[in-house]
Amino acid sequence: MPNNKSPHILSTAANLLGFCLIVLTSVTISKYNQSTIIDEFTGVASMFLITSALLSFLSIRSSNSKKSNFYEQIADIAFLIALFIIFTVIFFVSFIIVF
Repeated sequence: MPNNKSPHILSTAANLLGFCLIVLTSVTISKYNQSTIIDEFTGVASMFLITSALLSFLSIRSSNSKKSNFYEQIADIAFLIALFIIFTVIFFVSFIIVF
């Protein structure tokens, strides 16, 4: 059964993208207005989440099952990378590490 993960990846990536945008906005309007590693990591995570959401959407919409599986695998990898980066950002925020 193809496309079993794509709907889950799409909805979760969209939600986490909202989280990343809140973090970016918070860093921008807070006293940490200078460039920090937190906003850089969050920006990279946002790009991976956008990629993951786009590829999972293409996987859902694709009529070719081979292409659909390929899109889903790449979306899964991009999503996993984004999760690791978000974990790093949360670690930095939790321990108030600002470089």
